[in-house]
Amino acid sequence: MTARRTASVLIASTRAATGAYEDQSAPVISKWLTGHGFDTSQSLVVPDGEPVGAALRALLLLDPRVIITSGGTGLSHDDLTPEMTRPLLERKLPGVMQAIRSAGLADTPYAALSRGYAGTAGRTFIVNLPGSPRGVADALAVLDPIIGHICDQLEGSHGH
Repeated sequence: MTARRTASVLIASTRAATGAYEDQSAPVISKWLTGHGFDTSQSLVVPDGEPVGAALRALLLLDPRVIITSGGTGLSHDDLTPEMTRPLLERKLPGVMQAIRSAGLADTPYAALSRGYAGTAGRTFIVNLPGSPRGVADALAVLDPIIGHICDQLEGSHGH
């Protein structure tokens, strides 16, 4: 029997990390991952900025197949999730982010402001989602038909 794939959820939000409000995106992402056959550990919530980079590096040591981040992709001074993610990516997947932004634009013009990345670090797929629950839902709808194929390819399957 094949081991289940593992995934991690990382929320970049200074306000949620300090308890000023309760993050609403992590439960949506975790439920989606579980529905796609992933085992997920507890979601991490960290302040924006460098803590995101430290958390990503720590999560990569666990060798999950997928890391989904939410938050920190806008233009605020401490929205640095893309800057923390980019140096870790060996291969970028700009088409994934183009599709996510395009799906979001159907709901809001603000989707064009998301600066997230998608790509691979070793055998891990990393994707930066917006911080809003609606932006997360739009992005997960884009990932629905491709997440399995992404993981299959990272695991060495070349079927199409």
